[in-house]
Amino acid sequence: MAKQEKKELSYVDIVKELQEKKYHPIYYLMGEESYYIDRIADYIAETTLTEEEKEFNQMVMYAPETDLSTIINAAKRYPMMAEYQVIIVKEAQNLKNLDEISFYLQHPQPSTILVFCHKNGTLDKRKKVTQEIEKAGILFDSKKLKETQLPGFITNYLKRKGIDIEPQACQLVADSIGSDLNRISSELDKLFLSLSPQQKRVNSELVERHIGISKDFNNFELRNALIEKNVFKANQIIKYFEENPKNNPIQMSLAIIFNFFSNLMLAYYAPEKSEQGIATQLGLRTPWQARDYIMAMRRYSAVKVMHIISDIRECDALSKGVNNPSTGNGDLLKELIHKILH
Repeated sequence: MAKQEKKELSYVDIVKELQEKKYHPIYYLMGEESYYIDRIADYIAETTLTEEEKEFNQMVMYAPETDLSTIINAAKRYPMMAEYQVIIVKEAQNLKNLDEISFYLQHPQPSTILVFCHKNGTLDKRKKVTQEIEKAGILFDSKKLKETQLPGFITNYLKRKGIDIEPQACQLVADSIGSDLNRISSELDKLFLSLSPQQKRVNSELVERHIGISKDFNNFELRNALIEKNVFKANQIIKYFEENPKNNPIQMSLAIIFNFFSNLMLAYYAPEKSEQGIATQLGLRTPWQARDYIMAMRRYSAVKVMHIISDIRECDALSKGVNNPSTGNGDLLKELIHKILH
């Protein structure tokens, strides 16, 4: 009989198990998206033990200040007047000689919940120790959400608080804040706290007022100006960005512009160029989100889009100082917008 592969649990699966008090001896949380790593570790820290039990049975360690042998020795101990002890290792990407945990994983202490938080990278899944971690407990890869997944995250985050958000307002949040889920959740929390008990639906006006996004000069409006090839509006926005660089970093603008035009390039390959066909091709949640791409396809040829993507990559490199000794970000963005529109 063929060996059945262990199911890879999602963030939702892991939280559901924790809510049901189903624990594993080891959780190795890794990946580029720190939001889910923090949420799982925080949930374990907050809910596994009572406040009285935490005093003697919960530890937070930091690598590389703490080495692996110290962590293993702590994990082997029994809890004191509690069913479990919880050990959380922050900055686990800085641990050396992780292979040394293999012996412990053969017979992990069942009353210990050992949590590793490894950010901005992952373990090599081909390595024996990685496979041993996965076999003994949970190996979770926290991946960055794609641009098309952000509206779903925003909608669901507010829905859990009993709040609906209009599609355009949702897109405004996604385009203006970017893909940093910790920042998105923080801004949504501020928005939620600003609402009256009677307000159950968020519109663009509320987003602009409480999240601090300029109504007329933001990345959402810049993208719209590029879609419409509105030269005057685009230049107004980048002038505002240049005057307010702290709130409008060039990397945020470049990421949003790049995501749009790279998706636009994919839209040309859609078998069917209808709203539904393009929405399916791009993995959009609703067909109405495809309207911007259909409008842009009327104004930009596929060849032009290829050149635009190349120009954005060049601008990104220049903004990071590659072969660029002196040109400021404001001038770089002006030049890029000029190339896109002409």
